[in-house]
Amino acid sequence: MSREILVRASGLCFAFDGPDVLHDVGIELCAGSLTAIVGANGSGKSTLIEILAGLRPPRSGSVERSESVALVVQRSRIPERLPITVRETVAIGTWGARTARRASRRAVDAALCSVGLSAFARRPIHALSGGQRQRALIAQAIVRDAGIMLLDEPTAGLDSEGRRSVRELLRRETARGRAVAWVTHDEADTAASDRIVRLAAGRRVA
Repeated sequence: MSREILVRASGLCFAFDGPDVLHDVGIELCAGSLTAIVGANGSGKSTLIEILAGLRPPRSGSVERSESVALVVQRSRIPERLPITVRETVAIGTWGARTARRASRRAVDAALCSVGLSAFARRPIHALSGGQRQRALIAQAIVRDAGIMLLDEPTAGLDSEGRRSVRELLRRETARGRAVAWVTHDEADTAASDRIVRLAAGRRVA
């Protein structure tokens, strides 16, 4: 079955200060599809995600997006002095949206419910476990209502139950028609994905 392509990137090359760390990489992300980006450490996975999200411009090549993007990066620790609750963390996803305040509150409530954190809404974000924090950040991305969701190792450091929970969350988001791509080292994550993009030394390999 043909799926709408929401991200099309071709010929991506990127360098920090020296030689290229990405070499002529192409990738397509489709609506309703979960794509795993895999490879050894240093293969260019996180750099590719950042380019797809628009955080870094490629040295050459192009990225075309037909929907807005939500990016979720790994946060292993959050300072205890940061005075922000779980609900406020999720509500950051509504910033910049031209939505009535009541509608924004409903969207935050729905996102918290979808990740199973409604009961934790008033807790400080730093008080959550690693898996709960990752779910809160995914809820922040959900509330943005972006058609494209990109995640950089969202299951890193989580136990098996935490990884399973994140996988289920992302499958639900693809069922809603989002194009989802995640960087992962976990074999179960890869097996749960619809497509696999494998990088080696900055090149896409079969």
